[in-house]
Amino acid sequence: MDRGLIDRHSAPVPRYTSYPTAPHFHAGVDGATYARWLAESPSGASVSLYLHIPFCDRLCWFCACHTKQVLRYEPIATYLEALHAEIATVAARLGRRRVTAIHLGGGSPTMLAPDDVDRLGEALRLAFAIDENCEASLEVDTNDVDAEKLGAWRRFGITRASFGVQDFDPAVQQAINRYQSFAQTAEAVEGFRERGVGSVNLDVLYGLPDQTMETLANTLDQVISLAPDRIALFGYAHVPWMKKHQRLIDEARLPDRHQRFAQARLGAAMLSGAGYVPIGLDHFARPGDGLARAQDEGRLRRNFQGYTTDTADMLVGIGASSISRLPQGYTQNVTATADYKRAALAGRLPIVRGYALTEADKAAAWVIEELMCAFGFSADRLRDLFPAEAERLVAGAEAVVRSDADRFVRWEDGRFLVTERGRPFVRTIAARFDGFLKQNEQRHSIAV
Repeated sequence: MDRGLIDRHSAPVPRYTSYPTAPHFHAGVDGATYARWLAESPSGASVSLYLHIPFCDRLCWFCACHTKQVLRYEPIATYLEALHAEIATVAARLGRRRVTAIHLGGGSPTMLAPDDVDRLGEALRLAFAIDENCEASLEVDTNDVDAEKLGAWRRFGITRASFGVQDFDPAVQQAINRYQSFAQTAEAVEGFRERGVGSVNLDVLYGLPDQTMETLANTLDQVISLAPDRIALFGYAHVPWMKKHQRLIDEARLPDRHQRFAQARLGAAMLSGAGYVPIGLDHFARPGDGLARAQDEGRLRRNFQGYTTDTADMLVGIGASSISRLPQGYTQNVTATADYKRAALAGRLPIVRGYALTEADKAAAWVIEELMCAFGFSADRLRDLFPAEAERLVAGAEAVVRSDADRFVRWEDGRFLVTERGRPFVRTIAARFDGFLKQNEQRHSIAV
């Protein structure tokens, strides 16, 4: 693809796992607001839970998550007391709602001791009505996995294990302070499969320091050999102004935007050639996987965990820095674990900020999610869902088509569509519908 085209359309923009994005949350939404929103939710509303474990036993320099390195288990144990307290506080306001999905993220939730995994599972079952077909996913650090922990997570009810591979090349691993061999990963994958975990997801990054087309290709060959059900191929988000430990990465060793683009295209070609179906911008799935079926049936969704089949009415985040998404808006817990523990153990909802959605916000959010998931949206469907906001957004879409000199978008049978040529730049296209984004805003990663 033309280098000038990449330069023009790779400015920093959000990844759009929410709209408005988290930088626009504010302190005007607090614990009292969240308590009211929980109480207002219909009794039949389904719930998806996200539990955040913000600890790792080493700090990966590339990571942009809210996490901290710990060398002792005591901080984790005391944090879990607060997590149990927040579960009880939320359940008291929400009631014993039906939970259809659980995701445990971090940090490294696999650091939890087996007894603590059992206690956490019991606490959730006491507080909520866990659906018989609940999808429970776990982010796995293979350095934490042993037979006892595998048994505990199976008792918890994990149905999908997600492994952060990044790159198997030793030089790349050294450059990002992440050491994880292929053999170690294969053993952990097999361990979960032997215990009945039916779905495996592997994450790969491109755009890493010292990464080349060759190292990426070798990593993807090894990833494909493990036959995962889903593969995510993410671009490394270098945001050292937000994550200071990323300053440990030598920027001179990072691929430039043209090399990143080439790596992304190589990865997509390899995964498609291996029989994986492209899902949205950066996911791939086996044809029979639920993610592929959801895309075929127009049910694909996008949330803070990326592309998902989760259709719950509300997402409830539990733990430090966790974000909740309710019909009324977003809330986020305090990030510092000490502040979180004080609030949660005192029986308070530890909300530090959030955002109350307007009808205009909801309409723009729908358009952006449709673009990210389906590469287009129906003007008639927009009018049905948001009659007061539709014509403004349709006019905006028409303006995007008129100004498109690169053949990225078109109108066809009442639908605004992103062309095959434009799909790698869908984040940039979605940003045209973002009423909050400032063009000189530098808090986001580049769009390729």
